[in-house]
Amino acid sequence: MKGDCSAWIFVSSNGLVTVGSFLFFLLVISWAYLFAFPTSPTVIKSYETSNGSYSPVQSHDIPNSSHSSIQSHDIPNSSHSFAQSYDEILKSNVSMDTCNVFEGSWVRDDSNPLYDASHCPFAERGFNCLANGRKDRGYTKWRWKPKNCEIPKFDARRILEQLRGKRVVFVGDSLSRTQWESMICMLMTGVENKKSVYEIKGNKITKQIRFLGVRFSTFDVRIDFYRSVFLVKPGSVPRHAPQRVKTTLRLDKIDDISNEWIDSDFLIFNSGHWWTRTKLFDMGWYFQVGNSLKLGMSINSAFKTALLSWASWVENAVNTNRTRVFFRTFESSHWSGQNHNSCKVSQKPWKRTNGKERSPISDMINKVVKNMSTGVTVLHVTPMTAYRSDGHVGTWSDKPSVPDCSHWCLPGVPDMWNEILLSYLLPKEEAN
Repeated sequence: MKGDCSAWIFVSSNGLVTVGSFLFFLLVISWAYLFAFPTSPTVIKSYETSNGSYSPVQSHDIPNSSHSSIQSHDIPNSSHSFAQSYDEILKSNVSMDTCNVFEGSWVRDDSNPLYDASHCPFAERGFNCLANGRKDRGYTKWRWKPKNCEIPKFDARRILEQLRGKRVVFVGDSLSRTQWESMICMLMTGVENKKSVYEIKGNKITKQIRFLGVRFSTFDVRIDFYRSVFLVKPGSVPRHAPQRVKTTLRLDKIDDISNEWIDSDFLIFNSGHWWTRTKLFDMGWYFQVGNSLKLGMSINSAFKTALLSWASWVENAVNTNRTRVFFRTFESSHWSGQNHNSCKVSQKPWKRTNGKERSPISDMINKVVKNMSTGVTVLHVTPMTAYRSDGHVGTWSDKPSVPDCSHWCLPGVPDMWNEILLSYLLPKEEAN
């Protein structure tokens, strides 16, 4: 009996040692796992790459067209979500109003593009690069990922429901019209009866018409565009003006059609590409303030004066309790050559911004808006567009003999501007 007891004690001791060792092993493994993969309260998602690792793609991971092609481990797997839903955004503690959504990088997303421009009657043929002979589709496969927050996943039907009964107005130049066309094409993917979407005056989409308005009748939504490239009023030639003066730009007067912009829920401005010597002085356009002709005023000074007039109009004429106002900054162009008249469209985004992330036009917009008493949201797209030398129209337009490194292909970069714009609008609308 004593021997049996001793044997039992020996076996039990070995069992305790074994169990204890096993529990210690589990504890070590658990500690190592927590150390290697700590939890974080941040909203940023990591993306699973094809080799199973998790890492967001940074801007320096995007190759230049002159470099080797992108490797699979540099691109997030397109089978995973690149964006949070609206509900997830609302539940997060980071809003688009507090996050700098324009600080980030372009990541590959094979679920793009959001629409086919050939099936959208409101996309100009001149911007439909694929229909005009462009063979590579890679420029349609990129999505902007902010560094510290998420852009909501695009859901056309839900957006239309949120915009029901509202009016969205774009004011500016042809780049504004491109964004307007992009938004309409994006939203049409959520409409079953395409004939229920129409231009309210039956006009075709051309650059000559100052007003274009598209109505989504099922949702009672209006998406309008007003062509006002300078935002201020063109004037007549003053008496005794030099012969070189063909017309003036009244820097202290907002455009006459501004009264048509006021009755809107969302008002999005842009200006910049026409503020050049070739568009102004070479065409006989000079500046005027009051009754004074400003022949010696620089273009930068004139643009700032015009912006101040626009800001004063917003502060005094727009009911910002109803209307949310945005100003989109200068979109980077990618002209090259000694005279900046050469257009070479790359097949992939640039690896670096090459100094195009800054613009005097954008700097002035930011400065003027910062000093306004009325809240205006700046859509600072200059840095994000600086990488996208691959997204321009180039020679794939309705006039292939005239290369274009200012305008953008549709679908393409302007779609991302609209996703960002809607990310500002919809969470606040849902909260209301």
